[in-house]
Amino acid sequence: MKAENSTKIQFDSLSVNEAFARGAAAAFLARYDPTVPQLADIKTAVSEAVTNCIVHAYPDRVGPVVLTLAVYPGRLVRITIADKGIGIPDIPKAMEPLFTTGNPEERSGLGFAVMQSFMDKVTVHSVPGRGTRVTLTKRLDERASST
Repeated sequence: MKAENSTKIQFDSLSVNEAFARGAAAAFLARYDPTVPQLADIKTAVSEAVTNCIVHAYPDRVGPVVLTLAVYPGRLVRITIADKGIGIPDIPKAMEPLFTTGNPEERSGLGFAVMQSFMDKVTVHSVPGRGTRVTLTKRLDERASST
């Protein structure tokens, strides 16, 4: 299936760029007139995925994060957040609620659970030592003023 529209943005894994990524996703999707709850869900999921890159993919350095947004026929939104960081050795374990590789006093281990609760589908592909790709999918509701 070919995307109706797409964009790709690369930025450094700095905490200040988490808000940028969230805002970029909202700006890109605005023309599709998502509901306010849908937009909030997407922004939250993007924020969680980007934060995972910043905190876990590059624990000792700054590295690239690539945000790709695409809209397909039928108002299907697919967002990919990719890094070239340390990777995830055990994806099922990492996706368990409350699991964290970070300091449990600073990290809740709910990032993937939050993404899954707000999106229709979340897929994770990772190769240890090469990076991780998280794909978030959500179908936008039809609106009376659809573009």
